[in-house]
Amino acid sequence: MQQNISFTLNGKPARVRVDGGRMLLWVLRHDLGLTGAKFGCGAAVCNACTVIVDGQAVASCSTPVKDIAGKHVLTVEGLSRQGQIHPIQEAFLKHHAFQCGFCTSGMILSAYALLQKNPQPKRADILRHLDGNLCRCGSHTRIVKAIQDAAGTMKRSA
Repeated sequence: MQQNISFTLNGKPARVRVDGGRMLLWVLRHDLGLTGAKFGCGAAVCNACTVIVDGQAVASCSTPVKDIAGKHVLTVEGLSRQGQIHPIQEAFLKHHAFQCGFCTSGMILSAYALLQKNPQPKRADILRHLDGNLCRCGSHTRIVKAIQDAAGTMKRSA
């Protein structure tokens, strides 16, 4: 059944008229043209589709869009501000923390959620937090270094 669903998307009001049971991933990608979140497994196992909903990293492939009504959603496209990429994105570039790039937006947003709660995570904290984010290219070592670097940069700029 079609319904109007309003929420905040990347800091701006958004409204869609869709079936409320449709998954957020498909609304973002097909209705709103935001393709940063990727379809990987469709079962919230790989987290390539991660977005932030009210400060929490969620798998958009298994989140019905009706569940985000009235909430704040942040996608990888919304991380940059005034033409400047986010320090996490900068660190991923600096450390070559990707190969194919398929998992990158999910990794970046998972890292963002972690650093919002724990601005100075230990390596073990990062590994535990990213446990559900799969990277088939094997870039985890560089990803962890990038997150540690971003944490330092964000601490200095705070």
